[in-house]
Amino acid sequence: MNYWRKITAVTASAAAVLIAVPAQSADLVVWGGGAVKSALTDLMTDFQATSGTKIVSEFAPMGPLIKKLKDNPAGADIVVLSAEVMADAIKSGLVADGSVTEVGRVGVGVAVNEKAPLPDISTAAAFKATLLAAKSIVMVDPATGTSGKHLAEVFQKLGVAEEIKARTTLLPGGYVVELVGKGEIELGLHQITEILPVKGIKLVGPLPAELQKVTIYQAGIATKATNPEGAKTFLTSLGTPKVRASIASKGFIVQ
Repeated sequence: MNYWRKITAVTASAAAVLIAVPAQSADLVVWGGGAVKSALTDLMTDFQATSGTKIVSEFAPMGPLIKKLKDNPAGADIVVLSAEVMADAIKSGLVADGSVTEVGRVGVGVAVNEKAPLPDISTAAAFKATLLAAKSIVMVDPATGTSGKHLAEVFQKLGVAEEIKARTTLLPGGYVVELVGKGEIELGLHQITEILPVKGIKLVGPLPAELQKVTIYQAGIATKATNPEGAKTFLTSLGTPKVRASIASKGFIVQ
């Protein structure tokens, strides 16, 4: 049974984005999960300006991203994955063991329109009540995205999956809470780094601690990278104080 309403038209569009840019058009190719897009954009811009290296980047949920890497292991120089997916990628020989560095850690949050009152999500019981009261909800499809998969488990744990399924819209990726900012959907659930950049919304806060999932994102060098030295230089820059502060400002917890 299909437990949520899916937007299939967007799925085709997202897939098209994944294959839009040929790798050979860049000096350095970066593929990453959607949660790291806002954190890496400024860094890539600065790196291009100071090094003269042209960077092409693509961002997608973990499901499509790892499939793309498996289908085209020489397509990227750097991949940024959740720690769980990165471990599998190393075991599969897709990412060079020993090349991995942590980008940051991010939790799942709740968003509402900037003009809406803030609902109570302070406890598991309060969050459950907020879900049941919401006229409409949007999140990432559990089949493709990290936060969506976790939220599906949360709904089951809270016993609300059946009650909210008809009011929940699933999207394949991207800044899904944009629909909340446009006033089309009441409640948005996504990783915090994919909530903060969106106009017209406000972050209510993270999920209650007992329901939270903090995802670690790591960057590594693809084993078949065409520019491994450039990739190494880029990853080294992730550790500078300026970059760590910039990543933290985008909603990441940095070590």
